[in-house]
Amino acid sequence: MAARAMASGTISFGLVSIPVKLYSTVDTTKSIHFNYLTEDGARVKQQYVRAGDGEPVGREELVQGFEFAKGQYVLFEKDELKSLQATATNEIDIQEFVPLAEVERIYIDKVYYLGPDKGAARSYHLLKEALKKTRRAALAKYAARGKSYLVLLRPMEDGLVLEQLKHADELRTMDDVPLDHTDVADDELDLAIRIIEQRVNDAFQPEQYEDEVRKRFEEAIARKVEGKQVAMPQEAEPQAQIIDLMEALKASVGDNAKAAVRKPAQRAPKKRAAIRRPGKRKSG
Repeated sequence: MAARAMASGTISFGLVSIPVKLYSTVDTTKSIHFNYLTEDGARVKQQYVRAGDGEPVGREELVQGFEFAKGQYVLFEKDELKSLQATATNEIDIQEFVPLAEVERIYIDKVYYLGPDKGAARSYHLLKEALKKTRRAALAKYAARGKSYLVLLRPMEDGLVLEQLKHADELRTMDDVPLDHTDVADDELDLAIRIIEQRVNDAFQPEQYEDEVRKRFEEAIARKVEGKQVAMPQEAEPQAQIIDLMEALKASVGDNAKAAVRKPAQRAPKKRAAIRRPGKRKSG
């Protein structure tokens, strides 16, 4: 079944305008959602209550505020908030073209498919082929739903995808993470590389893996609908842990050697977008 467009936009490529449609990359029909019910099966609903006395508050009584100090708020009217939002032009305004390999994955927030709108196929595929040929991605600004987004357009297979990015100031740097640096022993490194080499696959093939938890839920739901009981799995016996790193590496090499090695795919994997890592924050 053909995907249904969730939004539309126009890519500004120099003096060329390319009307496009956005499509979700996620199939939400595969998700499992549970509802909260009372024990007799009646649906329940949420409501807002005043924190001080627990009195219910209707939606029409709600206002929005920002806590600038502990327990102190500045209040905003709906019109004030609306005036601060970005004007939804739906224009995807390309700012620059960057090397695709320089884009670090940490910046990527959401991904959407882009398809040409009516009459835009020629210019759409021209941009796609130009990006492929130059191995670059288009960095653009996109205003929609009252917000301003930083997005990346890149070729994928026969089309284009739009990656919604986080802004640099939204991300922590690796400098914020305590890493406890230590030397790596050569013999331990050799064993770690052997473990990797025993499980090498020359292509990224996520279709080989399935969501095992979702599958268990689906099976349990089917049994419940049929009036059957859900069997509770027995708890696994705790296994002794190998504390010594070298012994753990040696044992891992032995286990991997017994495992069947996956056959390499016929084609090499396609390069994935990298985004440049956030720069170090300046003190002061």
